[in-house]
Amino acid sequence: MSQFDEELRQILQTRFEKNLQRHHNISWADVEKRLRASPQKMQVLRRMEDSGGEPDVLAQIEATGEFVFADCAVESPAGRRSLCYDKAALDARKENKPRGSAIELAKEIGVEMLSEAEYRHLQSMGEFDKKTSSWVQTPDAVRKLGGALFCDRRYDQVFVYHNGAESYYAARGFRGRCIV
Repeated sequence: MSQFDEELRQILQTRFEKNLQRHHNISWADVEKRLRASPQKMQVLRRMEDSGGEPDVLAQIEATGEFVFADCAVESPAGRRSLCYDKAALDARKENKPRGSAIELAKEIGVEMLSEAEYRHLQSMGEFDKKTSSWVQTPDAVRKLGGALFCDRRYDQVFVYHNGAESYYAARGFRGRCIV
């Protein structure tokens, strides 16, 4: 059995208490109870934290009581930028390949990339990606044609855009979610 990450628990609790507007009617005691019962999810949250995500609770799933953590860093997580969309896009690049892909790194971390709807929900909790952008889950029909979607906030609006899935930029990363 792995040891409980007390340092991370303290970071998460401090962030939770500092950002109460993100999780109305959710008690830290209930969140902590789930965290202590889920050491494997604590490892995922640690990887989110270590890559710059600043995970925080955004919702509770009523049917199961589980909590939804998402990356709440002001800008797209610094440790997850300069990535193309997926492995197929990475493999298609002939030169100047990025260090990896968003989908593969999300799997490695143990998170799912945010959907456009989840991204918009996150943006309703604050202002994120004012200088960066984040890949989001892309519909199969768009991906089959070579594209991928990303979002950001500019001019006090949330925008969704498209790009070739093989593209990558220093200011584009991805945000993930973890259910605990």
